[in-house]
This record gives sequence, C-alpha cells and structure tokens, in this order.
Amino acid sequence: MSHTTLLAIAVAGVATLLLLILKAKVQPFVALVVVSVGVALAAGVPAADLVKTIEDGMGATLGHIATIIALGAMIGRIIELSGGAHAFAHSLIEKFGSRRTPLALTVAGFVLGIPVFFEVGLIILMPIAYGVARASRKPLLVYALPMGAAMLTVHAFLPPHPGAVAATEAIGASQGLVLLMGIPVTAVVVLLGHLLSRRLTRREYPMDPAVYAEVYGEPGADAGTPGRAETSPPTSDGGHATAVLTKPAPSGTDVRPPSFGMVLALIVTPILLILLGTIGENTLPEGSTPRAVLTVLGAPMVALLIAVALCGYFLGARRGWDRARIAEVMGSALPPVAMVILVAGAGGVFGKVLVASGIGDAIADVLERTGLPALLLAFLTSLALRAAQGSATVALITTAGILTPLLHRADLSTGQLSLVALAMGAGALALSHINDAGYWMFTKLAGLDVAAGLRTWTVLTTAMGCAGFALTTALWPLV
Repeated sequence: MSHTTLLAIAVAGVATLLLLILKAKVQPFVALVVVSVGVALAAGVPAADLVKTIEDGMGATLGHIATIIALGAMIGRIIELSGGAHAFAHSLIEKFGSRRTPLALTVAGFVLGIPVFFEVGLIILMPIAYGVARASRKPLLVYALPMGAAMLTVHAFLPPHPGAVAATEAIGASQGLVLLMGIPVTAVVVLLGHLLSRRLTRREYPMDPAVYAEVYGEPGADAGTPGRAETSPPTSDGGHATAVLTKPAPSGTDVRPPSFGMVLALIVTPILLILLGTIGENTLPEGSTPRAVLTVLGAPMVALLIAVALCGYFLGARRGWDRARIAEVMGSALPPVAMVILVAGAGGVFGKVLVASGIGDAIADVLERTGLPALLLAFLTSLALRAAQGSATVALITTAGILTPLLHRADLSTGQLSLVALAMGAGALALSHINDAGYWMFTKLAGLDVAAGLRTWTVLTTAMGCAGFALTTALWPLV
C-alpha cells in the first residue's frame, strides 16, 4: 500500500476520533478502540492478526503504566482524606504571610499537584482560596487562577500523572530523567504563571452570583467555612465535569491534621527514590551492589509502593485508622482512575496499530521531510490535539503514538527523548478552552462566564505551555 494511501487512512482515523469524541460524545476509550480497529483493517492488517495487535498494544502499555497510575492515585487519596492537603496549604499560607498568599497557594498547587490528580486537587484547594478571598475581600481569581494553573501544569508535565507516564513509556524516555529535568522546568513555568496571573487579575471579572455569595458570605449563603467543591464524577479523559458546592464531610476519628513536614516528606519520598535510581544507573559501575539496590528502589512502581505504605502508616494507622479503613481509602482511589488507565491502554493500541500497519513509517517519512526538529514536532502535535479534543491525557497518548516511529528512527538519546516527553507536556498544557473538562471545572468553581474564562484561564495556560516549550528547547543542547 502506498504512503499516500496510508497517510490518508491516518488522517481519516484521527478525524474520525475527533468526531466521535467531540460530536458523538463517545467515551474516549471506546472511540480509540473503534478507530484503532478501523484503521488497522483499512491499512491492510490481516484479520487474523487484528486481535493480537490490539492485545499487544493494550498489554504493553498497561504493563508499564497501570500500576504506577493506581499507586499514585492511592497516595493522593490518602493525603486528601487524612486532611493532609488542607493542612499543607494552610501551613504554607502561614509561612508566606498574608501579602504573599497567592504565591503560597501557587506553591501548594504545585507540590500537591504531584501526587493528586488535577480535578481532585482543585476540589481540595478551592475552598481554601474561598476562605482567603473572603477574609481579604479581594477577588477570588487572584488566589484561584495561579493555584489552578500550577496544578494543571504538573498534571501535563510530570509522572505519575497518566498522560505523562503513558507518553514517557511509549517513546522510550526515562521517568527518572523526566522528573529530574521536569521538576525544575515545571517550577519555573509555575512561577512565570504566578507572575502573569498578577497582571491578568488586575481587572475584575463578572462573577456568578451563587459563587459570589458562597465566597463572600452575602445574605443567603453560609458565612462560615466555604463549602467543599465536588464534581460528579471527576474526569481526566475528556468528559465534562459539573461543579457543585457542598459542605465538607466530618473528619471522622482524626484528632488533628498531619503536619506540614510529614506531608511534604511523603510527597517527596517517591520522587527522591526515582531520582536516586536514575543517578545510580548513570554513575555507578554496572554489577555493583549499590547500583542494584538503587535500581530496585528507584523503579517507579517500587518507589510509589513504598510511598503508599508510608502514607498508610503515618497518615492512617498512626492517626487512628484501622486496617479496614486504610484498605477502604486505598480502594476508593481506583474507580476514578480506572477509565483513565483504560484510555491510556487504548492509546497504546492506537500506537501499535500505526506501527503494525506501516502508517507510522509513512508519517515518519512525511515529518522528516518537513525538516522540523523532533522537539518542535512533539510540541505542535500535542498542542493541535489538545486544542482539537480538549483532554491533555488523550493529546499526550495520541501524540506519542504518532511520533514514536519518527523518534526511534532519529536515534535520540534517553535524555533527548525525555525532553521530547516534556515538550509534549507543554503542548498538552496550552489552549485549555471550552472543550476541556478542566476549563469548565475551574470556571464553574471560580464563578466565571465563558468569555472571562477564555481571557484568563485559556490565556494563562497557553502562555505557560509556550514557556515550558521554550525551557525544554533551552535544555536541548545540554543533553
């Protein structure tokens, strides 16, 4: 089959995928599988090999990422339900002082965004922003905008978030190097986002009366602690979420929330283990005992498993939770991420089909002839898919599937591939607009209308995505 025909099939497949998700409102997992089957048959994959191709793509992808995503979700859930996230944010506000409260909430969003999924983090921290805005009588957006953008940045760039994990594994990058380079890159992007948000929030925007009453305690609203924001259900896979304000649930048997240092240590532990494993593999002699130990402890699955055990003990058992309660909390983390894991697996199927059908090589030929650097192609492809269908996770997974043949042909180093993964994350961060669940969730909780959301949230995330790409470009000569 000619390259022209294969490329036409690929274009038709991506167009069909977008139509199914955007127009027909088909769940992204189902849409990816349907399109993968259609593309495989149209491209001439033998019917006898079709099922095996799908199984291989699903199995190879989930074998790497399912455990990591599930363990990361458990860590976030324990920190959330133990009261650790609220305690951490309030401690930062006290340490930074009232004048720098927006920066304190931005830092809280950045740090808590590592183990906690974006939607859940927004649910946890938005009531704190409500309380601060009420006390200061300043616009809610001053506090909420940089905080929310910080969490979305981490969601797009760093493991253990599903899109970052799936893209990193698909292209053969190192999760340790992605963290080693991605954490400082993300920190700078978040700081730039904080500075830009100060300019964007100089003017006031119209605010939904119900949210205004909830935040500022106007007549008809409870003037006490702001309600907890919930969505039903929170999604990271392109589904729209509707925000509802309810009162926080009682904390049960907990006497007091965990300390700032405890929460920070538990968040940092798996990151340090993964980084030590990466450093050990690159600096210690092969076959040495220290290298073997660090390699095992630094494997993302092992590092996160250790962190889950530590969270269960220090945030659960030591604070009065029995084993049944700890197991219940861990189990409650899995249903919200189950569909995300399946979407990631379906993305792996799509990538496998592209390779097995020869479409991947055809795309690689075309992209090579453009003369554009791999880093720029990664950013632009992810940006286009993010703008078209809304989900950062789907954009990252699909981009990885499209570009993997080209990246393998380019014979890039592990460090270069890790920067390519970060460039994909930069594209997935930008252009969060009306087809993104995160856009609707933030604007509903912040009380913004569509126009105000586009002028603030969309502008900020796009600027931060471009800044992230510029930073990865600056690092390229160093690897």
